[in-house]
Amino acid sequence: MITAGIDIGSISTKAAVLSDGKLLGTRVIFTGYHAEAAGRTVFEELLTELGLERSAIRRVISTGYGRNSVKFVDKAVTEITCHGVGAFYLDPGARSIIDIGGQDSKVIVIDEKGKVKNFAMNDKCAAGTGRFLEVMARALEVDLGVFGNLSLKAGSPSRISSLCTVFAESEVISLISGGEHRENIIAGIHESIAARVAAMANRVGVVPPLVMTGGVAKNMGVVKALEKKLEMTIRVSEYAQVNGAIGAAVLGMSMK
Repeated sequence: MITAGIDIGSISTKAAVLSDGKLLGTRVIFTGYHAEAAGRTVFEELLTELGLERSAIRRVISTGYGRNSVKFVDKAVTEITCHGVGAFYLDPGARSIIDIGGQDSKVIVIDEKGKVKNFAMNDKCAAGTGRFLEVMARALEVDLGVFGNLSLKAGSPSRISSLCTVFAESEVISLISGGEHRENIIAGIHESIAARVAAMANRVGVVPPLVMTGGVAKNMGVVKALEKKLEMTIRVSEYAQVNGAIGAAVLGMSMK
């Protein structure tokens, strides 16, 4: 059976295709203005890349904030469920998940079968998300792709006291004006994100093994800051960004 998952996020849209439980391929594109169009495009592009016809796909499941905008899917499933299933598929030993996406962050605890036991989600404020990092990168005139490596070179992380994106940006601008090194400012930004997410993780009761998913998982500065705050090793799969789409495709195998 071939199944597909489509995860439509606020910044990027992801797709994954599985054949009898084996991952065939994934794809990521920018979501842009039209969520439905992004979902259709990423799906069609991945099928073309894999040399598959639409008729070969037994079931298509959507997830993410734009999951209900895609009309050609068989079912829409919440991100919490899909991220739990996806993380368990990629790492069966996982018991906790931190997912930081474009505009929200989630902490999920799963059992030994990959079922969600508890979770918390911050979807009311962009602080501590991918969008927050984008704003900070613009203020610092640094490419977001090098944020992680730069922060690891920090001598003394700057203190960013505000968790509000607007106020934090003002703090960063003040630090720049004061001549603070970029590396220290970026490390401070990562520590502020870690503090916010760690507080949520502690409320949920995360336990190891802990994995991190979402686009921000590619930022090793954030990963290291979270490891320090939680005093736990964090595992990051090469498929961390497409975890939700993979989880959706996995769910497609068991749905009637």
